Amino acid sequence: MTDPNTSSFTFNFSSIYDELNFTYNESEFYLDPATEPCSATAIPDVAMYAVSAFYVSVFLLAIPGNLIVGLVIVLNKQPLLPSDLYLLHLTVADLLLAVTLPFWATAVTQGWVFGDAMCKMVTVLQELSFYSSILFLTCISMDRYLVIVRAMETRKTDRQRVSWGVCATVWAVGALFSLPGFFSSSFRSQNSSHMVCTEKYDSSSADEWRLATRICRHTLGFVIPLAIMLPSYGITIKRLLHIRRGFQRQRAMKVIVFVVVAFLLCWTPYHIAVMADTFFRTKLVPYRCPARMAVDRAMFATQSLGLLHSCVNPVLYAFVGEKFRKRLLQIMKNVGIVDRASVTRASRSSLSSEITSTFI
Repeated sequence: MTDPNTSSFTFNFSSIYDELNFTYNESEFYLDPATEPCSATAIPDVAMYAVSAFYVSVFLLAIPGNLIVGLVIVLNKQPLLPSDLYLLHLTVADLLLAVTLPFWATAVTQGWVFGDAMCKMVTVLQELSFYSSILFLTCISMDRYLVIVRAMETRKTDRQRVSWGVCATVWAVGALFSLPGFFSSSFRSQNSSHMVCTEKYDSSSADEWRLATRICRHTLGFVIPLAIMLPSYGITIKRLLHIRRGFQRQRAMKVIVFVVVAFLLCWTPYHIAVMADTFFRTKLVPYRCPARMAVDRAMFATQSLGLLHSCVNPVLYAFVGEKFRKRLLQIMKNVGIVDRASVTRASRSSLSSEITSTFI
């Protein structure tokens, strides 16, 4: 997944640059240093194995965490609130991302050994989860805004029916924008003996396709969600300062802050690195080898933060919520993992209002 536009691994970045440019001067050819391709970016084997281990660790954390969240939501006997429904679909999106990680963990150290068809399937699946998870995060922020700030208007609408329609729309949009993943192919890199799984456009239109897909990724996958989340949560916090008191207000505000900070920490470095790479590849900014290689390393490092977000979501939206813990303890009691006394104590400390309980 070294090329963040297609979420695929390509560690020999110099292979995509233009051919050497020779300039004629006094009947002699000489090499123009300004247009000389950069040498391949060498990444130590230790770093490769560390990244591979990191992907496996994220996989091992994201799978059980999201499964527990999904199980608690599904086993709830009451009708699902819109925010709970969005959270359920968010866990599905994060699970889709997590199941692709063992493939990339192997590709980092061994190259892509799973064939061309799996290359396309895994890339499309990862793109689908990327767009869907961020859009569901945006839906949760909008739902909290509507419930807290626009409570009177919200009561007049059929929120449950609307929320199901929103979920269907999110998956449809994610599927549409994941289609460029079919451009990914498995082939042998020019500067390595390993197979890679990455984008492979026609040379005559490669720049146009790359620019178009990256614009979609930046706008729909970061700029637009952020432009919605920040004002929504900002206004929501302002309203909570007036209508909430004590511990309940503090907890609700803390979750909001954590949500925004986690989103920014995980995705901002990633998108900054991709934007810089886009400027170089589309020749909007003349490249020099030191800057080009620095961007390559930044892309390689920051992609891990985006993957880590699939582990953070269950903690932010579920494990810090009193309502979720009460449900989880009840399920554990039903299967005999904890005793009834623990469930009773948790029930007494649980917050019952929708404003607090849906900040899961």
